Amino acid sequence: MVGPPGIGKEALGYWFIRSGLVQGDYCLYSTHRPVSDVLRDMKGVGIPSDRVPDWIASSGAPVKCDLRDPTAISFNIKEAVHRNRSRRIKVATDVLSPLLVLNPLESMYNYWSQLLADIKQQDSVLLALSEDGMHPPNVLTTMEQLFDGVIEMRLYEEGLAITPLFRIKKMLGLPPLHGYFRFSVTNTGMEVLPHVR
Repeated sequence: MVGPPGIGKEALGYWFIRSGLVQGDYCLYSTHRPVSDVLRDMKGVGIPSDRVPDWIASSGAPVKCDLRDPTAISFNIKEAVHRNRSRRIKVATDVLSPLLVLNPLESMYNYWSQLLADIKQQDSVLLALSEDGMHPPNVLTTMEQLFDGVIEMRLYEEGLAITPLFRIKKMLGLPPLHGYFRFSVTNTGMEVLPHVR
């Protein structure tokens, strides 16, 4: 999922994980942020703290997320997925953009292709969040080739009105969809409507 800062990518990642927790899936959230910050954000979008995922985080988690050590991040994600392979698995991560900033594109392409290949061998879904505007377009295009689906989020401005929109750029098993959808994140999840101008 790619979009500008503040549009709601993290909130959708939280709801993605929450839906898995409610269904009894194994859920893992890998973040470059402290667990306390993510929990505060989750609470802010209405997600109760009665169920929480396992964490790989910069602080507040038993497993540390060190952006200077992408190999350890990958190892820890794969290890958690492997340990829980008897269940459906949901993984959300916000480390894609920071790792792309800190490492050469070629090494990150190899990193993500290997991680995704390993995760696909299990009954697993990985949602990666990427910041728009942090990378040259060719970098995101290169990375998008690795993922089965890409959701692009944008802000549409018309006069003083600003409307958050998303489109499905690609999704495995679906024909190309060319339209945009309006969305809002509420305290019960995501509300989606067709966008009509």
